[in-house]
Amino acid sequence: MTFPSISMDNVIKILLALSQYPILSTRIRHQMRKALFARGIITKDNFDEEARLKAIESQEREGLHNPYTEEKADVWATRLARVRDSLTDFYFAYNLPYQEFEHIVRQTLTERGSTDSDFIWFNPELAPQDLLFEQAEIIESMPPKEREKYQARLQEIIVVLIRTLVSDQLKYIKMARHWFTVEDLKEIRRRKIGGGKIGGKAAGMLLALRILKETAPAEIRENFRIPVSYYLGSDVFYNFLTFNGLVHWNDQKYKTEEQMREDFPLLYAEFLKGQFSSEIIEHLEEILVEAGDTPLIVRSSSLLEDNFGTSFAGKYESIFLPNQGTRDEKLSALTNAISRIYASVMDPDALLYRHLKDLADYDERIGILIQFVEGEKMGRYFLPHGAGVAFSRNLYRWSPQIKQEDGFLRLVWGLGTRAVDMVADDYPRLVALSHPRLHSSSDVRTTKRYSQQSVDVIDLEENIFTTVPVHKIIHADYDPVRYIAQVAEDGYLAAIRSRIADPEKMVITFDGLLTRTSFAVNIRQALKLLETHYDSPVDTEFTVEILNPEEQHPQVRITLLQCRPQSHIQEADEVQLPIDLQNENIIFSTQRMVPQGAVQNIRYILFVPSEGYFSLTSQSERTQLERAIGQLNSALKDETFIAVGPGRWGTSTPDLGVHVSYSDIYNTRSLVELAGEAIGASPEPSFGTHFFQDLMEAQIYPIAVFLDDKDTIFNRDFFYATPSRLEEFISVENPRVLASLRLIAVNDYRAYHHMDLVMDANKSRAVAFLVEEEKPKEDDVANSAAPAQLE
Repeated sequence: MTFPSISMDNVIKILLALSQYPILSTRIRHQMRKALFARGIITKDNFDEEARLKAIESQEREGLHNPYTEEKADVWATRLARVRDSLTDFYFAYNLPYQEFEHIVRQTLTERGSTDSDFIWFNPELAPQDLLFEQAEIIESMPPKEREKYQARLQEIIVVLIRTLVSDQLKYIKMARHWFTVEDLKEIRRRKIGGGKIGGKAAGMLLALRILKETAPAEIRENFRIPVSYYLGSDVFYNFLTFNGLVHWNDQKYKTEEQMREDFPLLYAEFLKGQFSSEIIEHLEEILVEAGDTPLIVRSSSLLEDNFGTSFAGKYESIFLPNQGTRDEKLSALTNAISRIYASVMDPDALLYRHLKDLADYDERIGILIQFVEGEKMGRYFLPHGAGVAFSRNLYRWSPQIKQEDGFLRLVWGLGTRAVDMVADDYPRLVALSHPRLHSSSDVRTTKRYSQQSVDVIDLEENIFTTVPVHKIIHADYDPVRYIAQVAEDGYLAAIRSRIADPEKMVITFDGLLTRTSFAVNIRQALKLLETHYDSPVDTEFTVEILNPEEQHPQVRITLLQCRPQSHIQEADEVQLPIDLQNENIIFSTQRMVPQGAVQNIRYILFVPSEGYFSLTSQSERTQLERAIGQLNSALKDETFIAVGPGRWGTSTPDLGVHVSYSDIYNTRSLVELAGEAIGASPEPSFGTHFFQDLMEAQIYPIAVFLDDKDTIFNRDFFYATPSRLEEFISVENPRVLASLRLIAVNDYRAYHHMDLVMDANKSRAVAFLVEEEKPKEDDVANSAAPAQLE
């Protein structure tokens, strides 16, 4: 067996690992001293005298001035023995060769009666990683019968390595220990920079690939991979804080929200000025040499990220780097990106999310995932053939024939940012994997209007991440175009068969990819396997590469970028829509994209009228509205309420809907998104985005009400004619903002009633309706005129 290079640190670690066998470690140190005396490194008398003097010095440091009378004999003996051990380790490490130490350990173990003198028993929790890897490899190389004896030991070592290298989350470890091999962990260690763990995002990606490689059929297994990846360990984050004098910002999570938001601009600026140690810089330069001019993406991989129940979706930054220019320019861009992600750990929205998940007290060190971007050059641009997010469960079906258990995709051409974020007037292709060709609308004009209009790319000439209109760069000579787009002509969508097809008529549908390749089948089966072995629905991010687009049925390679448990609402087993429900009692209803569940005893509705909202022209006024919604959310924390508004809740583009963050609406029980041409809002709501993940975790039901559908009911009188109680709860000074936000008490519309919201996914119908309550006795009427104002 080969030990690590001899050093003071390694001698101590190995002997510490053997400390559970005190007799054994005592014998080893006795032999070490004999070797020191025999080699003339130090005489026995001088060694004993030095040990005695150092023991007395240690007493004096503890305030003992008469060592012979102020300390009991057994305490003195223990003190002296520890000093002798320390001196032994010191003299041996700095004077004798590695082979001598190895020989002493082997000889002592053999004399102890070990059945296998090459196998050393030690405490894995205390041992250096070199020793863990070496012993694990010895066990893995044993013949099957011999290996069986040490299988429990191998499992223990793998668990310790996962916990120290990858993640300390117990649910993750419980899964990962059944899949990761020693070789897997060695590869992770080889690609890790600095101390600490690689974090949740990297951990999920690696585990998903390992599961597929072990369980998927060959035709699926060979079509999945992960990108070239390197990991900046989580300890580097604290080293960065210390190195740059930023430790004082570490208490941000315990400040008020107001103070967090006030501090963040200064904090962010100070983080961007941060420097990295020469050791880290050296490793980053090695990555840049390997990458050449290939673009990079720098992603957060925190210890809590992508965990069960806490995805942290979109809470920390991910930054694309075109990676063009001189060596110094590339390095500056890379270190700047890492600094920005480190700063995002202190972002107020991220900190508030941690508080809401009761994770504020957790030591949230953050790892960094550096990956080579998947894609190819297309003129001056760099982009993949496709990218998106995949869910093993389709929680929101737009047609009764869609099977929930077959999964769901949000698929885009180009970089995947447009699949996970809600962006300006743009729409991904929504794919129900049970029926891949089924569009959310059968009308060609609607399909074209609500298709992808812009594509995110890396501009290699300008050295920037940018967005360009689809028709500006797509063309009929683009090899994979017939799998990505179709041509709209004469009221039909047709395959692209001509090299002179007009780009202005091209519509991104991915119908060719979904029907003429095995992509849909492969990703559906992969999601099922991952869900089975995660024992939970999962969601993944991925890119798509069509390897041989000139062939009739080309091979499609899927690159996994991450995998995590899918956030989902705990569905009610059975929900019952009322029989003979009268239209006069219905406040709203919808029959598309309906979840399963119910919200009962709704007292208030937070309503954002489209007319008022879209009349807000300045960013300042929209920010005031956002803050007012957040204040109202806090004021209604003890009430059951839902929020109704135009377009996409949580969009980053205010023209598309109400721009709020999770921290502004987390107390609501449902977010209702009104869509339709009349109010100028999109019929494609937030399903599948990062914001959507937050709603699922908080058990908030997202619902889309399509006002243009003939079967939709929307009671305008309820929303517009009922008096608003807003100013009883919060103060809003700007009259334009006041006109953009209403708080409706159900009891004001119809006395002695509340509202129930019932959602039946199987019947694809959601209905919010009034329910009569028992009227109070006559003597109590005066006391129940209006709900009390919340404090």
